[in-house]
Amino acid sequence: MERLRDWMRKAGDMGGLAKLQLMIGLGAMGLVATAGVVGYTLLAGGDSEEAPIVEASPTPEATAPSAAAPSGAPLGDSFRMIIEKLDVDAPVATYGLDERSVPIVPTGADAAEVVAWYDFSARPGSGGNAVFAGHVTWNGDAVFKELNTLAEGDTVRLLDDRGGEVVYRVTQNFTVDPNDPESVKVMYPTEHDEATIITCGGEFFENDDPVAGGDYTRRVIIKAELVSISRAPV
Repeated sequence: MERLRDWMRKAGDMGGLAKLQLMIGLGAMGLVATAGVVGYTLLAGGDSEEAPIVEASPTPEATAPSAAAPSGAPLGDSFRMIIEKLDVDAPVATYGLDERSVPIVPTGADAAEVVAWYDFSARPGSGGNAVFAGHVTWNGDAVFKELNTLAEGDTVRLLDDRGGEVVYRVTQNFTVDPNDPESVKVMYPTEHDEATIITCGGEFFENDDPVAGGDYTRRVIIKAELVSISRAPV
């Protein structure tokens, strides 16, 4: 949580638009640093019908999976996100902030399939806001292509390779304007256990982004409450 508060402070020092851009940009790229803050950070994606062909840059450093769970955490570092309604069964990788305190997003060969969990947010099932993001498009459809169809009551499961499981129930599905400084609040810490999932939405437009070639006008935000925790057998 301290990392997130520090990031929020730095972002705030940069002013409204800059702060927002630091957090919401996952569109044409799916989650391209800053072009994905809430989009992936709020992803940027490709055209809603056909994503532009982008050349993937080297995958940002993600925390290497570990078989052992951190002390007190219900999940190990290696786990998957399963959303049965969307036929999503995707690996979750740990991402953080770059040297400018901008959330990093997947850009490697597996960027379309990976879900990012941000290490400046709460660990799933630990009592706070666990923030995830993924691409809506990346050289075609990506992992969260249909995220905007989730409805209240739908289930999101996190399952590790040892049998640990954290289950959330969707409570809200809404969009935000990535140019609105208030939109970054979806990533703020909470005193209750919840998950926030972010991707791009709205209309795609071209810009001069050297990697994505464009962005989306909105960010899709899913909020989900904790339902249950099942720890792996000792």
